[in-house]
Amino acid sequence: MVGQRFLEALTEAEPRPPGLRITVLAEEPRRAYDRVHLTSWFSGTTAEELSLCGDGFAAEHGIDIRLGDPVETIDRAARTVTTRAGHTVGYDTLVLATGSYPFVPPVPGHDTPGCFVYRTIEDLEAIKAAAEQARIGVVVGGGLLGLEAAGALTAMGLDTHVVEFASRLMALQIDDGGGRVLRRKIQDLGVTVHTGAGTQAIVDRAGRVAGMVLSDGTELATDLVVFSAGVRPRDRLARAAGLAVGERGGIVVDEYCRTDDPHVLAIGECALAVDGRVYGLVAPGYAMAEVAARQLAAGPPDPDRTFTGADLSTSLKLLGVDVAGFGDAHGVAEDCVEVLYSDPLAGVYKKLVIGADGRLLGGVLVGDADAYAQLRPLTGSPLPVPPEQLVLPATAGPRVRLALPDTAVVCSCHGVAKGTIRAAVTEHDVVDVPGIKRCTKAGTGCGGCVKLIGSIVTEELAAAGIETRRGLCEHFARYTRAELYEIVRVKGIGGFARLIDEHGSAEGPDADGCEICKPAVGSILASLSGGHILDGEQAALQDTNDHFLANLQRNGSYSVVPRIPGGEVTPEGLITIGEIARDFGLYTKITGGQRIDMFGATVDQLPSIWQRLVAAGFESGHAYGKALRTVKSCVGQTWCRYGVQDSVALAIELELRYRGLRSPHKLKSAVSGCTRECAEAQSKDFGVIATAEGWNLYVGGNGGTTPRHAELLASDLDHDTLIRTIDRFLMFYIRTADRLERTASWLTRIEGGLDHVRAVVMDDALGICADLDELMARHVQTYEDEWAATLADPERVRRFVSFANAPGVPDPTVRFTAEREQIKPVLFERLEVRGR
Repeated sequence: MVGQRFLEALTEAEPRPPGLRITVLAEEPRRAYDRVHLTSWFSGTTAEELSLCGDGFAAEHGIDIRLGDPVETIDRAARTVTTRAGHTVGYDTLVLATGSYPFVPPVPGHDTPGCFVYRTIEDLEAIKAAAEQARIGVVVGGGLLGLEAAGALTAMGLDTHVVEFASRLMALQIDDGGGRVLRRKIQDLGVTVHTGAGTQAIVDRAGRVAGMVLSDGTELATDLVVFSAGVRPRDRLARAAGLAVGERGGIVVDEYCRTDDPHVLAIGECALAVDGRVYGLVAPGYAMAEVAARQLAAGPPDPDRTFTGADLSTSLKLLGVDVAGFGDAHGVAEDCVEVLYSDPLAGVYKKLVIGADGRLLGGVLVGDADAYAQLRPLTGSPLPVPPEQLVLPATAGPRVRLALPDTAVVCSCHGVAKGTIRAAVTEHDVVDVPGIKRCTKAGTGCGGCVKLIGSIVTEELAAAGIETRRGLCEHFARYTRAELYEIVRVKGIGGFARLIDEHGSAEGPDADGCEICKPAVGSILASLSGGHILDGEQAALQDTNDHFLANLQRNGSYSVVPRIPGGEVTPEGLITIGEIARDFGLYTKITGGQRIDMFGATVDQLPSIWQRLVAAGFESGHAYGKALRTVKSCVGQTWCRYGVQDSVALAIELELRYRGLRSPHKLKSAVSGCTRECAEAQSKDFGVIATAEGWNLYVGGNGGTTPRHAELLASDLDHDTLIRTIDRFLMFYIRTADRLERTASWLTRIEGGLDHVRAVVMDDALGICADLDELMARHVQTYEDEWAATLADPERVRRFVSFANAPGVPDPTVRFTAEREQIKPVLFERLEVRGR
């Protein structure tokens, strides 16, 4: 990661050194990737998604990247390096970004098959393969990476233990009080924690790991061991070349990241900085990379760009638990005082360390780290409010918002201050967080500062007198979609005309709505009042797909997707679909949602196709609507030897319960019968994974152009609690989300995020669960199949014609050709108009 940041900084530098040629010699078989989010690989994030080096980066900047061939020797006199494959490469300046290696305690049996380290994607691939044959796993090390490894083993279904030599977990980042709360929270999630104990030996039975002996005499049975007991700087090359290294390792560098050889620089975890510290976090590594790049680009040393030390603050979520430590978290400063708030039952611990002069020196936050983004930048400054106001829970009063100075570093990964973000808004016309990311790189590292960045952008726009559009559109400029939903619900409004008359804001010829508000209000009305979407005024509100209850395709034809709950279908059902496709000459394809899509139907054919499907017991799959699409499933315990619950039965139940549920955007779901996750439940708006004790519920995932993995909302739920929780989650989303906002975006935008949603739907924090339950019950009771209801009303059927003034005449522009024994659309001919 640090090497890649160096390349970026060097190629961005102005002026770029003339004739610059860059060669990268890498040990790993792949380009730079994101180690900060490495654990997400276990939940489905691909290596390509983790990559930090785009396909065109090297070519664009003329960089020669050679993978899988590490440097073995450095010849400083000749200024050359020789790789393992025997290639010799000359250099004017050599930059060492060799990082670190995992420390494995030299205990007997540490190299037994079944022992792993947790460092690279290849390490994770090996762990996952071994976990498929394992029942118990032990992680050696209770730091950040160790707890992430424990989370990965737990998610794969292993009984997991964490062994930590120190007296508490995350000993470097948090204090004893925070460690106690963190331990309790993690043990509540099913992980057994052993502190104050080291590994004495690994038990080898028949050439495989079978157990572990701890220094306190405890013996643990285990099938798999992951060592995550810290890292050591990879300084072997530097030592062999005669460069100065520290007593405990690390290549000695000055404030410009230069070694004692002026032609060799070292950056990142392999370097020992001038303050005598080796930094194992990405933010200091990025800072060193930028300093080194600046020296190469600028020529003479730049006294304004040096590295003399870095902030070690961290904020992260471990096994679903928020943990943050910043500044003097342990209160070592003289005459400091500690302001504490602890609620062991709620799993919340907060501590602020205040200096004798009233300055904020540091703090620890466990279980509730919302204040971290504001507190960390204020470290070293006097607090503008009494410190107790910053640690008390929200129930004690409204949260205090602190005004940050322009010098406060908002993004520690890239060292971006608040003033830089403000300047991006005022000087470069940036109006949103994605723009800030492109302009400043803030928010592109660990992502912990994104929420604060959004607040700064909004405040800056408001200060400049720029009104940020709050309303749905010009016709409802004063109201968001969520507010319109409440207006319709409370006042019992049943039509668009009344809503725009009473609450609209536009005047003139365009005062009757637009393509933004009409479908959005139509969705609200459908989700609240029921009724057929093609009746009366409702029909005029629908977009193209809803207008004909089918998906419009490229050549003007439509596709038909019958519902197949859980992907389960009888042979007779398959035969019916096949016969319909054959008789109407349709293209058929199995969808990613375990259904069968039939393409190529004309508008006038739709009722006839539906007639045969409905007669065979099929109904609309709502592939055309902003509604529930599918609930995928694996075959579960009924057929699979790994299954622990009946995933098919639950998937069918969920799909039949939520079918036709209109929402701000489409909804997708899946149910996996075990943690092998064959149904890909963690990439869905709501996904369910079976455990031996019940069901785990994940929410807020999606694929598409901006994929996001779902987050764990609740664990080991029984059937009734699971259904009730999904009911409330969906209705709360429908009630509060913006227009065309998927659950993934909604979760990141809504104040308090997943923790707030959990409090609302599981703890009834807003006192609205009874309303949410009633809304879902109404939906279930009033559902009717839109295809069958259309066929039952001749007036509705009359709209299904290609030409209103010539019923029965097919559209001549809808044409097909043959490909692979099926039809293929012939696209509209492009007309070229030429003239003066």
